[in-house]
Amino acid sequence: MNLQELRYLVAVDDERHFGRAAEACFVSQPTLSTQLRKLEAELGVELFERAPRRVTPTDAGTRIIAHARAVLGEVDRIEAIALSASQPGTATLRVGVFPTLAPYLLPHVVPQLHEQFPRVELLWVEEKTEDVIEGLLDGRLDAGILALPVSEPQLHQHDLFSEDFVLAVPAGHELADRERVSSEVLVGADVLLLTDGHCLRDQALEVCALVGATERRGFRATSLETLRQMVAAGVGVTLLPKLSVSPPVPENSAVRTIAFEEPAPSRHIALFWRRSSVHAELLTQLAGVMSDLAPELLHS
Repeated sequence: MNLQELRYLVAVDDERHFGRAAEACFVSQPTLSTQLRKLEAELGVELFERAPRRVTPTDAGTRIIAHARAVLGEVDRIEAIALSASQPGTATLRVGVFPTLAPYLLPHVVPQLHEQFPRVELLWVEEKTEDVIEGLLDGRLDAGILALPVSEPQLHQHDLFSEDFVLAVPAGHELADRERVSSEVLVGADVLLLTDGHCLRDQALEVCALVGATERRGFRATSLETLRQMVAAGVGVTLLPKLSVSPPVPENSAVRTIAFEEPAPSRHIALFWRRSSVHAELLTQLAGVMSDLAPELLHS
């Protein structure tokens, strides 16, 4: 058994397809398949059920893959410690960000992070909150930018900023000319929301529950852009995070966004990493840069 075989094993579990796993490992499919057959022979168990269109881990395979991930995670940590010792300030970090924040935050923070940490390679991964948390716990990700609350005792939380929601209404709506509105305007309103699995949906539902608003039946969007277009079409109103309607995001003349009076509904964003991470000091520095940028972004 060697580390390369463990990497092939994990890749097949990730892709559930031998061809795609081989591509991810930059080897031919026969090479990957041969090495996994060799590993199965050495261990004396089948690791995968092989069907024409599906590859599924066996019960034994599932348990072994979990340990393989742990072993590879420890190898990554050893390499990270060695790299940090030989080249201080150098690292490659995989950072997860949820979809309703990533496209609006990253254009602002990535250039600043690159300028201040030129020897740090940041690999950004856009995934739903539950997938980012899973990636942090199993070692696929080094850090994650998430909206609170996150209840995982294995993860360290570094608060970044709070982001207000704004009310988005069609340009011809009765509230369209208002500069600010109370959250009470949502009482009895039908609000357009994202589909299940988006943390923004849960946050918006909390706001709706507080003021007595309800979700518009028969419609659930898969992205903020879809929500924006539905508001533009006059289908209803919605809540949008402030960064999603701030420059460089272009304005939509058919949509009017209105700030809420204080206390405005908001979401709280933090950077998370494993408490055992060898990159904790560096991640604290990265979080500091993002926190310092927040006031300018959110009050422009």
